[in-house]
Amino acid sequence: MGYAETVGGTRYVFADLKTLLARATPPRSGDRLAGLEAADMTERVAAQLALADLPLRRLIEDPVLPYETDEITRLIIDSHDRDAFVPIAAMTVGELRNWLLSDAVDTPALAHIVAGLTPEIAAAVSKIMRLQDLISVAAKCRVVTRFRNTIGLEGRLSTRLQPNHPTDDVRGIAASILDGLMLGSGDAVIGINPATDSLNKYLELTRFLDQLRERLDLPGQSCVLAHVTTALAAIERGAPVDLVFQSVAGTEAANRHFGINLALLREARDATLSLGRGTVGSNVMYFETGQGSALSAEAHHGVDQQTLEARAYAVARAFDPFLVNSVVGFIGPEYLFDGKEIIRAGLEDHFCGKLLGLPMGCDVCYTNHAEADQDDMDALMTLLGVAGCTYMMGVPGADDVMLSYQSSSFHDALYLRRVLGKRPAPEFEAWLERMGIADSAGRLTRHEHLDKALPLQRLVAAVQ
Repeated sequence: MGYAETVGGTRYVFADLKTLLARATPPRSGDRLAGLEAADMTERVAAQLALADLPLRRLIEDPVLPYETDEITRLIIDSHDRDAFVPIAAMTVGELRNWLLSDAVDTPALAHIVAGLTPEIAAAVSKIMRLQDLISVAAKCRVVTRFRNTIGLEGRLSTRLQPNHPTDDVRGIAASILDGLMLGSGDAVIGINPATDSLNKYLELTRFLDQLRERLDLPGQSCVLAHVTTALAAIERGAPVDLVFQSVAGTEAANRHFGINLALLREARDATLSLGRGTVGSNVMYFETGQGSALSAEAHHGVDQQTLEARAYAVARAFDPFLVNSVVGFIGPEYLFDGKEIIRAGLEDHFCGKLLGLPMGCDVCYTNHAEADQDDMDALMTLLGVAGCTYMMGVPGADDVMLSYQSSSFHDALYLRRVLGKRPAPEFEAWLERMGIADSAGRLTRHEHLDKALPLQRLVAAVQ
């Protein structure tokens, strides 16, 4: 079924829904690479106008990938809550945008429709929004998750302490963890990307992180970001696994490229839940996504990368995760060319994820061959902070020496908390005060007299 719109006397015809969605997408290099982007701004405007007039029901009745051949489509359709959809069922995409932005729609109203929204609906409405629209609506969304502490509460901004090391040296990792904890980072998770996916290294790192947590009485969770099958093998060997990690994508074929399917993710979640390691909650999954992952796997099926990114959130949503993270600029300039495209994509990802009920974080990042710099990242992290982003990365010096990309630092999180009046997770904040790292107002204390601060001595001793 085709779609058409006339602009400036020219009639534009879009063969099917996935073509319409692609042509309506703001510019990005991945869609240009795939030959999906609008030919010019006039065609893009025509597609956006046609999309704005599209009834929301069509985005459910006409999936971008066939129900019969893609398990992500089956997941989306089979889990759609028709009762939750009722308040918006008669709307068009444009009417949904206006409704979301209205003062009448608050946090409870958005929570009421979450299960009635599909990824294609979220992606479609984001394509006709300005940056301030994406920020305004995302700021009204509230998603709270719990394991050993609580993240996503209003007025809070958490961080993932990312202590990667190019050879997985435990002493080097420990030094980065000490640096991060002393600067108030790590309440979302202490998460290591291992340089190798070996089971023995996974076991070593997981046990080290758990011993460190116990010695510090730290109210937080850890994760070694190896493949889900490695985590499953480690659980079988009695490893103290808190969160299980996996990269996910928006098509069955792309997930197959990652070596996963929905059944495997379900098995991993069940195995992790069986350990019963959470103290205040049982959200145990950690997912990462990124625009362009399906295209890089040649598994995009002619669908634009932003719509597929939103479909990846359907996968995440099915497993009640503790954390979801868009590594927005990590895949490279072939998919998001410069700072402008990265900023737009980061705010789209955050908006779509939060609208769909996910605890969204963002790795505000870029690779060294992208047309971007730290000023671009400062702009994106500030906009995400205003939009209510659940958590961000804390990397020593903002330079990941193992993955070789530029991210955000411990100091960046301190900046955002300071200027926006945000604080860490409450349990972690209390620990920072107990350890003498922060005062009762949440301000970092000075550490010149470390020899006299017994809690801080304990912290240093724990990582030596």
